[in-house]
Amino acid sequence: MASNYPVSFYFKLSFKGEDAAFQEVSGLSKELAIEEVTGGGENRFKYRLPTIASGQNLVLKRAVVTKGSKLLGWCSSTLDQGLAKTIQPHDVSVSLLNAKGNPSRSWNFYNAYPIKYSLSDFKSMDNSLLIETIELAYTYFEVAQQKKFSGLFN
Repeated sequence: MASNYPVSFYFKLSFKGEDAAFQEVSGLSKELAIEEVTGGGENRFKYRLPTIASGQNLVLKRAVVTKGSKLLGWCSSTLDQGLAKTIQPHDVSVSLLNAKGNPSRSWNFYNAYPIKYSLSDFKSMDNSLLIETIELAYTYFEVAQQKKFSGLFN
């Protein structure tokens, strides 16, 4: 039974038909905002009413890619142009892979666009990889429906 649990280290990101490998992907969360309203004449409690769902930014981390990629080109054209050029949003997909390398579950991020690009610090006394971080804002995300789902590792 324990072997059927998914592992979080085997995943891929897809952007415009190109798969990209990342060391870390974070920001896969949603939350429902709450508005507190006091009732007239009722001072013992506040009503907590749901308002709107929102998510965090999608944060992608990987070793610096020396060859050009569509994702990096998109980040560069968006961030380097400022608002002089219209931002081109695109859909991005993150897939958790099973032992055979097939997607077992996917998350689709709609109308995503880059809002931040950064590099890890340069340290002469540290022999770690240079990591680039790409942060994407998006309108919303949803869990993609799998055509056939008979277990995470089948």
